[in-house]
Amino acid sequence: MIALLGIDCSTDPRKTGLALGELRGDVVHISQCATGSKDKLPAKIACEWLRGRDEVLIALDAPLGWPRSLGACLANHRAGSLIQADDTNDLFRRATDKAINDRLKKRPLEVGANLIARTAVAALKLLDEIRHSTGRPIPLAWAPEEKESWRAIEVYPAATRIGHRAPDKGGSLDGLKKLLDCSSVPPELMKSEHAVDAAVCALAAGDFLRTPTDEILKIAPPDHQRETAKIEGWIWAPWKIKEQKVGRSGS
Repeated sequence: MIALLGIDCSTDPRKTGLALGELRGDVVHISQCATGSKDKLPAKIACEWLRGRDEVLIALDAPLGWPRSLGACLANHRAGSLIQADDTNDLFRRATDKAINDRLKKRPLEVGANLIARTAVAALKLLDEIRHSTGRPIPLAWAPEEKESWRAIEVYPAATRIGHRAPDKGGSLDGLKKLLDCSSVPPELMKSEHAVDAAVCALAAGDFLRTPTDEILKIAPPDHQRETAKIEGWIWAPWKIKEQKVGRSGS
């Protein structure tokens, strides 16, 4: 069974949440939750949990890349010279940020313009530490059925909540308990909003795996943005389920 490791990323190990789970049917069952500390860093916790696992999907709540246009503009830029851009939003927003906002009406923080950039760097360092310690390459995943045994994806708990029509409230499991079972975790561990958000990241990993191949195209980068997504990263979130209109019987 594939191990699902959700990580709520932060520059501070004490605010980095981790949750380990498995997908059984349509429900992600969480077996362990924790937050890091200066004495026990998140990478060490992750590697201890994943030891001996044959298949792993890591879901990180942090941007894993920067806007392609920004990188191109800054590559040869010198102080004082003009930065030319047809649309300055393209310098700071990734294609995936626009896609999530268009679909779920929730705009992720702009890695090119916000302090989230520091979290992005910390997340990439954490992922690299896990790679180094486990000896696994851990590439980014682009489809559920790929053959690599250990993979990683970028997720966004707010988008996962909205996609499941749950309240957009950080650190909360409201509206998700039919899909996310944390009953095996001691209640005191679930008092941390970072651990809770890590569990939602694990749910996002489960969503990715259970999405049928023909449906994954709805949430994957379109063909014309595929190469851009490989540079910038891509947020995987469920398609927002439409509310059903219930008619009156006999009408």
